[in-house]
Amino acid sequence: MNRILYLPLLLFTFACSKNELKEPLVYEGPLSEAENVELFYSESEKVKVKMIAALVYEYENGDREFPKGIYLEFYNEFENLESTLRANEAYFFKKDNTWRGRGNVEVKNVEKKEQLNTEELFWNPKEEKIYTEKFLTIKQVDQIVSGEGLDAKQDLSHYKITNPSGRFDMKE
Repeated sequence: MNRILYLPLLLFTFACSKNELKEPLVYEGPLSEAENVELFYSESEKVKVKMIAALVYEYENGDREFPKGIYLEFYNEFENLESTLRANEAYFFKKDNTWRGRGNVEVKNVEKKEQLNTEELFWNPKEEKIYTEKFLTIKQVDQIVSGEGLDAKQDLSHYKITNPSGRFDMKE
């Protein structure tokens, strides 16, 4: 009779002591981290873009994250400063070669003295284009233009606001 009681207890103990096979954990965090980064991108030995970031994470797929913000300066073919871009945080998507800035994004065209402000902005360096679907304002010398959605050259020399709003002065 004692054997009958021990058999279920023995089976229960054996079943609980088996090691369960678990899937290995995959690390998806950054592979490298850099602080106080200052980089220069150049073409034909001329500086095109200067980048400053307090913190950069680089991931296995080549993406980069800038959790403490980013500051970029864009230079023309004569290496004169054309425009600047600042954002509270940024992310570089290597697969698409596209950047995303978020949080108090500010783009300034130095020559035209114009300033773009929005909460999210994308930059495609190959096409030298910036764009957003978010609300934005552009402060010009004599007026402020606002709306939702933007497609522009990275230096703000030409741009189109998808859904403009506000009051505009028309020149004839």
